[in-house]
Amino acid sequence: MRVYRQISEFTSHCRPVATVGVFDGVHLGHLEIISRLIATAKEKHCESVVITFDPHPRLVLAHHAEIKLLQTLDEKLQRFEIAGVDVVLIIPFDREFSKITPSDFIKNVLAGSLHVSHVITGYDHFFGQNRQGDFDMLSKMGSEFGFTVDELPMVSVSSSTVSSSSVRRALLDGDVALAAAMLGYPYPITGEVVTGNKIGRNIGYPTANLKPGNIHKLIPGQGVYATMVKIDGETFKAMTNIGYRPTIDADHLTIEVNIFDFDRDIYSCEITLSFIERIRNEKRFASLGDLQLQLANDKITAAKLLERL
Repeated sequence: MRVYRQISEFTSHCRPVATVGVFDGVHLGHLEIISRLIATAKEKHCESVVITFDPHPRLVLAHHAEIKLLQTLDEKLQRFEIAGVDVVLIIPFDREFSKITPSDFIKNVLAGSLHVSHVITGYDHFFGQNRQGDFDMLSKMGSEFGFTVDELPMVSVSSSTVSSSSVRRALLDGDVALAAAMLGYPYPITGEVVTGNKIGRNIGYPTANLKPGNIHKLIPGQGVYATMVKIDGETFKAMTNIGYRPTIDADHLTIEVNIFDFDRDIYSCEITLSFIERIRNEKRFASLGDLQLQLANDKITAAKLLERL
């Protein structure tokens, strides 16, 4: 997969098939578009091109709001490569670029710079200044500039329309199983293991305290989860608590990972945590002894949930 970070860098030996979007999460709806993109490109004996943006437009246009994203750019590129995309064009997104009208984007980027032969969009795709561009405009201008356009229908999972927003809602509700069903893979967080207060170790459940590598990465809702952890290419079963540890009156949110059958020093190491299923809400216990008993039950529950993996 070739990656370009400026429109001027793009080169191709043919008129490619392209799709355009932010693709936060690269969920099943996105993957349906990418699958059609790749198949159509093969039919036309040309390249498949995904056009995306960095940073996420909301980080630029709504910088006063707390924006939480499903993916880092590296995670997104990894998903594109797994899917089999030929080329990714990353357009730097800033306020100047946000002012480009949809018609100018079609004329100057899709037709002028990329010379596309075909464009594939999702059912709710809008683009350009104030999101004024849509499928009808693409189709009309495509006829003018010599490219065709397909619009794919929505994708649903468990009666829920698959979208980046619906995945975010599921994660914030703690429904990581639904989020995984919509994404097509368990939701991951990658970060550094940092020093904690070692209370878990003192009661027989040592934890790796995870500091996410990106401040904009969405953290699932508070609770205890069955998880998988990747460390130096190896994968381990684990249970994870997200919350404020009310039993010890902690004052900040933590992600604490108890890795099963594991006894290594991994401080300062980078690990990737994948969320499989939620076990229970976070709660306050009368004593550390009561917490210890609950953790024993949580570990049994998590182990059963992870048996199939």
